[in-house]
Amino acid sequence: MRPVVVTEAGGPAGLPVSADDEPTVGDPAAETARFPTAMWALIAIVVSSPTLLADIFSAASLENWATIFLSLTLQALPFLALGVAVSAALSALVPATWLARALPRRTALAVPVAGLAGAALPGCECSSVPVAGRLVERGAAPAAALTFLLAAPAINPVVMVATAVAFPGRPEMVAARFAASLITAIAVGLVWSRLASDDWLEQRLASHRHRSHGRAFVDTAMSDFLQAGGFLVVGAALVATLQTVIPRTALDGVAGGGFFAVLALAALAVVLSICSEADAFVAAGLTQFSLTSRLAFLVVGPMIDLKLIAMHVGAFGRRFALRFDPLTFVTALVVSVIVGALLL
Repeated sequence: MRPVVVTEAGGPAGLPVSADDEPTVGDPAAETARFPTAMWALIAIVVSSPTLLADIFSAASLENWATIFLSLTLQALPFLALGVAVSAALSALVPATWLARALPRRTALAVPVAGLAGAALPGCECSSVPVAGRLVERGAAPAAALTFLLAAPAINPVVMVATAVAFPGRPEMVAARFAASLITAIAVGLVWSRLASDDWLEQRLASHRHRSHGRAFVDTAMSDFLQAGGFLVVGAALVATLQTVIPRTALDGVAGGGFFAVLALAALAVVLSICSEADAFVAAGLTQFSLTSRLAFLVVGPMIDLKLIAMHVGAFGRRFALRFDPLTFVTALVVSVIVGALLL
């Protein structure tokens, strides 16, 4: 996942994008250097974390940490790999013009249709940024494109199945995540259509270069798996550390803080920046927190996190990010509380 480089065919794992074009923001040469950097960073985290912890904690604590860390990571990795593979295939094979033509011309209709389209097109949250830019460029209403940007990584089939596996015996959690994410995406799109000024959204997609479908698929899948895998490892390590290091009474105190607990997990989702195909397993490990708090974590994360904020600035400009990102965070938080109260 690349917060600076925004691509279409060769960009982050995707949604409908043309493999004949690759718009970029920034230096393409720097992109290729990210593969070994991300790979070595991931290996370093995996190898060094238990070693460093062994110097600090007792054997029993370290064993508990390793059990939590490995269970979260191993459960999430198959879904992460599946999501990356499917999205990379869509990125390489399906043209962006297809969705732009399918959306209604009236914004009031295009926004909910774009939100529902996200349920059928698996894709990483980073890939939705260049896709939204292409949709606007090819005539789609900006509000509809932004609705798709929010919905696609949050309610697609891979994410829903992963949530069901992470929360066994709790179908209401899957329903709540789907409903809250879709409502948030549509609400943000409708508010943007009414209040946004045309000059708030800049188009910064730059030059194009040709790449074959096969090369686009391989490059996209490798890049996103390394980047998303790194974020997954960091998230799983943090959850394991919280469960091991912080006294249970202190964690229970935060978890029992009502709305403060919901806000805390929403903020944690922004900081961790975990891929949407894997975040359900991290949320499932935060057992001290209520289902509503964990729902906020799952709704906020795919829509607004640190890497996405950087991508929004790079693709659409600072004025866009300063307005769109706070609107998305607040809407996701409020909708999560309401849906959680009704369904969980």
